[in-house]
Amino acid sequence: MAKLVNQTIFASRLKSKGLLLFGAGDVQIIFNLSKVATASLLHRYKKRGFISQPRRGLYVFPDALPMDFFFANKAYGPSYISLETALSYHGIIPETVYEVTSVTPKATRHFEAMGKIFSYHKIKKIAYRGYQIKKQQRTSFYIADAEKAFVDTNYLRLVNGEGPISRFNKEKINTKKALGYARLFESPRLELVIRKILK
Repeated sequence: MAKLVNQTIFASRLKSKGLLLFGAGDVQIIFNLSKVATASLLHRYKKRGFISQPRRGLYVFPDALPMDFFFANKAYGPSYISLETALSYHGIIPETVYEVTSVTPKATRHFEAMGKIFSYHKIKKIAYRGYQIKKQQRTSFYIADAEKAFVDTNYLRLVNGEGPISRFNKEKINTKKALGYARLFESPRLELVIRKILK
């Protein structure tokens, strides 16, 4: 049955549904295939280079890659975009960030996919909040509020023995909101750092 799904139909059907990042389960349901037929089809298309597998269980079309932030959320979760990537997104730091940075309550991870580096940094589970859903290019992704990205960054710098952020746009940070997020970490030292650099 897998042979009946030619490349053109396969690509057009998935792309029309906005599935630029998909798994075996998506293919199985959309084309009404068995698990064996689906595995065979994906293996064949991957071998031909028609699709690629940036992470285990996830496939993409090389000519229509999904948005980095969307991929980051899906590739390792739960997670949301934060730290330098979110700070740059919100215009808090002037630098262009080439690594896609996220936070997660799970173990820290780093990997390369689609020509980019994706990193996930562990934070306390009780502090895993302060993010919102944004929509872009027919997809949606989770990204930290400006203040939460700021606090997440300073928390991890503190944990790693580094100093706080020195160059940032203070006008884009709500001090009260940032301090509220800092309290989630239950770290008086972090709260003190946030108060000091935002005064």
